[in-house]
Amino acid sequence: MMIFNKRHVIKGILISTVLLGAGALLALKPSPVKPAKQKDRRPNIVFIMADDLTMTDVGPFGSTQVHTPNMDRLAREGVCLDNMFNMVPVCSPTRQSLLTGLGPVRSGAYPNHTMIYKGIKTLPVYLKQLGYNAAIIGKRHYAPDESYPFDFLGGRDHDDGTGIDVDLSKAEDWVKKYTDKPFYLMFTSNQPHEPYTRGNQAAYDPDKVKLGPNMVDTKLTRKRMAKYFAEITYLDSLIGVTLDIVKRTGQEDNTIIMFATEQGNSFPFSKWTLYNQGLHSGFIAKWPGKIKPGTRNPAMLEYIDITPTLIDIVGGDPTKINTGSKDGNGKMGFDGLSFKKVLLGQETHVRDYVFAEQTTRGIIQGSDAYAIRSALSKQFLYIHNLNFKETFKNTVVRMPFFKEWQETNPTRAGFYQVRPEDELYDIVNDPFNLKNLAGDPKYTNVKTELKAQLATFMKQQNDKGIQTEMEALTRQPKNATED
Repeated sequence: MMIFNKRHVIKGILISTVLLGAGALLALKPSPVKPAKQKDRRPNIVFIMADDLTMTDVGPFGSTQVHTPNMDRLAREGVCLDNMFNMVPVCSPTRQSLLTGLGPVRSGAYPNHTMIYKGIKTLPVYLKQLGYNAAIIGKRHYAPDESYPFDFLGGRDHDDGTGIDVDLSKAEDWVKKYTDKPFYLMFTSNQPHEPYTRGNQAAYDPDKVKLGPNMVDTKLTRKRMAKYFAEITYLDSLIGVTLDIVKRTGQEDNTIIMFATEQGNSFPFSKWTLYNQGLHSGFIAKWPGKIKPGTRNPAMLEYIDITPTLIDIVGGDPTKINTGSKDGNGKMGFDGLSFKKVLLGQETHVRDYVFAEQTTRGIIQGSDAYAIRSALSKQFLYIHNLNFKETFKNTVVRMPFFKEWQETNPTRAGFYQVRPEDELYDIVNDPFNLKNLAGDPKYTNVKTELKAQLATFMKQQNDKGIQTEMEALTRQPKNATED
């Protein structure tokens, strides 16, 4: 096994980010004199996706304590979309909503470790029909495999920190091999998903870590956060390797590069929840000659908008596509909308509302049933806890650091598990969702409006609430009864 130590300096501290596998060594090779030949000059697309990364923990979206030079570079060369949201804050449904352009309940992929309904088409199908090669390297976490006809270049669905996580040299080999058509390459990292074992674990001092006001400040929380930060820097180094591959193959000027943070980290009030820290996602895009470098756009967007956007970019018409799934209004098209004009700086508005769902049924150590739904406007987040009389549980509540939360701040720890039926937050003035306004008469009209919007969305998605929650286990391959 080959190991290359890529060095960085953080505030005077020399650290070494360990990149495992041949892919790390690619950075040492010189750039070619001639670009790779490609008959079709439509843009190539490289889509990089993190795993359990809170957007505010990277430089382009406000972090001043985590070292992310490659993300920073991508932001300088492209546009940051400041209001991208995922629709379900766990890995498998998030990825499948992105790749189908459909909401999670409509597609069938709404609990974790899930699968879409048969007959639904996905991004690699659309792109191949439009004349693209399509490959994925890294974490897949979708099902069934036959619905996602990517060229699979290797990688793990989970990383235990041993051996080679991902060999990015295989991605470069694939790009060089298939030069007759434009390509779509998806690199889906396992970082910074737990266990926090990659990167230089000594790079961040737990005593100097700054925690958000939604956290309980304990010794174990700080240690865990420092390790999480180290994995973010490790992820950033892999992004650098990927950017170097694009440059080295001579395709940089004709390649769109996109980066998404996925959902929030696996701390309380983030992943597995519909709070702002769980749903709000970072998204950066670079398109030489098309996207103005160093810009930002406030348009409200959802992950379901990504597939229609990519189809629009490569010459298809997303408004005329039959997705293979009928919504609650009898329509067969995408739930997502193209934001191509947002990328080009021609628009700053796409949606007035975004929506999300979460089910604990079927997640590891989750509650038997704790259905949550939400609607978000530019200023307010409404959350409906359908099974609010139950106790919210997941793997976090069994961890030692959460025991410290319960001892240090039982009120805050208790709210994580026992919540009211309705929650309403002013995300502009209260981005960490600390003050529930649902019972304040001044906000009755706001709550009523968002509740109505949510009901309309649930009907369109064929979402029956608690009944849908109870059927969640049938949407996991291990429980599948479909032929």
